[in-house]
Amino acid sequence: MRKLSRYLKYFKKEVIIGPIFKLLEAVFELMVPLVMASIIDIGIKNGDKAYVLQKGGVIFLLGLCGLIFALICQYSAAIASQGVGTKLRNDLFKHINELSHGELDKIGTNSLITRITNDVDQIQLAVAMLIRLTTRLPFLIIGATIMAMALDLKLSLIFLIIAPIVSFVLYYVMNKSIPYYRIRQKKLDKLSLITRESLTGARVIRSFSKQEAEQRRYENVNQEVTDVAIKVGKISAFLNPATFAILNIAIIAIIWFGGIRVDQGILTQGQVIAFANYMTQISLALVVVAHLVIIFTKAGASATRINEIFDTIPTITGGTKVCKKGTPKLSLKNVSFSYPSSEKNVLTNINLEVYKGETIGIIGGTGSGKSTLINLLPRFYDVTEGEILLDGNPLYEYSLESLRNKFGIVPQKAVLFYGTINYNLRWSKEDANDKEIIRAVEIAQAKEFIDKLPAKFEAIVMQGGKNFSGGQRQRLTIARALVGKPEILIFDDSSSALDYATDANLRKALKEQCKDATIFMVSQRANSIKQADKIIVLDEGLVVGMGKHDELLESCDVYKEICLSQLSEKELEEGKDNENN
Repeated sequence: MRKLSRYLKYFKKEVIIGPIFKLLEAVFELMVPLVMASIIDIGIKNGDKAYVLQKGGVIFLLGLCGLIFALICQYSAAIASQGVGTKLRNDLFKHINELSHGELDKIGTNSLITRITNDVDQIQLAVAMLIRLTTRLPFLIIGATIMAMALDLKLSLIFLIIAPIVSFVLYYVMNKSIPYYRIRQKKLDKLSLITRESLTGARVIRSFSKQEAEQRRYENVNQEVTDVAIKVGKISAFLNPATFAILNIAIIAIIWFGGIRVDQGILTQGQVIAFANYMTQISLALVVVAHLVIIFTKAGASATRINEIFDTIPTITGGTKVCKKGTPKLSLKNVSFSYPSSEKNVLTNINLEVYKGETIGIIGGTGSGKSTLINLLPRFYDVTEGEILLDGNPLYEYSLESLRNKFGIVPQKAVLFYGTINYNLRWSKEDANDKEIIRAVEIAQAKEFIDKLPAKFEAIVMQGGKNFSGGQRQRLTIARALVGKPEILIFDDSSSALDYATDANLRKALKEQCKDATIFMVSQRANSIKQADKIIVLDEGLVVGMGKHDELLESCDVYKEICLSQLSEKELEEGKDNENN
């Protein structure tokens, strides 16, 4: 919590004004028992109705002023708590976007969602309670004790006896609760994971008739969350009755011993009632303190989880160099890579040099490292060994923005965002003109189906592009990458949903319209890459072949096996003829 207190500096006025007005409310509240005592000892004792009405009016005014002060404090607390929540979420979201793929994989998407929503909500509540109650409650408890001591020092010893007993109860509850709240937040992460998987994979679940199995899985985890909540609820439930029992015993003691002091003529009846009122104020304040302990316990657990994200330092940071315009050349020198959670290399000793305008085909079996290789180029991950050079300089010397602006990336999974087609196409270049947009969709073979839509480029794209077919989504993501006219294009098996004719037209358009671009084309189809200037064949993270189509047919058994499983003899010969031409 202490680390996150820095956000309060943006709301200094509210943090100061709120407690001051809450303090004034407490002062007025402490005056009420004294006025009540005077009503009993003077007004009621003497039968003076005018005095009773007069002092009753004073109590009404004290209550009205207290209400106004409380509303001002509440307003200040609302501004500060919501403001802190907003700034915290913004900073958290910004920091998450600075993390590399490795850190995101380690923390987990579902945990990040829970932390940026549920955990931040707990911090907001804690800030509101901090402003509203943390100054009022101690002042009210201490003030009521002092006022009672001023009335009768001996009788006020009851207060001093009760205070440590109640404090022990509060400490016991807090000490037992904190671990459970941390466990509960982790269980919520797991529940969020299952919910996300069930919603995104709804079609797969239904196609395998696994609704009941998924329902049971969800119910089991939900029950785990419930069990933890019940355990911590049982501990918290002990708080109120224990506190009330102790304080009611204290009130009985005050009335008992206070009656004796009245018989002795040391105290008046009104003063005993004032004593009881002060004890009631303390009891109510301590009950609120008990709830406050629970709130801050939850917030402490949430703050720890939020700070874990802020303390996660991005392993991939940009340098100061800006990519200069010119020949974009990529060189991979003895590159090896393994994921943080794995000791085994996914890629081993990769050496490659690529020049401007070249088309590089990458092919291999499932798990051979194709996607991993192209994820290293825009520095989504840092290499474990070796280095990658762009224009002769290591990637880490370039700013990440400058580096990634050089790339146009079409991911394996077509990802679109809610909005219009126009909105989605302008991601790489917000100020792109209509000519650039049309050029991109024409190359991507998307213009034909866009023109058939009633709203054309203003047609709505639903979340994830669910209102478009797989091939249409792929063509839109290809067009999105082309709008910014990147110098390096990466296609990560991004034409798998296209029919052969559309795929062939796409490759032809890329060759004609993107002559200056360096293109990396990952594909499972040998037919899609056989015209590439250079083909890289991967097998279990190793380069087992590199060259043109006809060369690899002669020298690389893995490539030949892939081709023979997909292409006819005629297509193989056509590939050779095209290479020779």
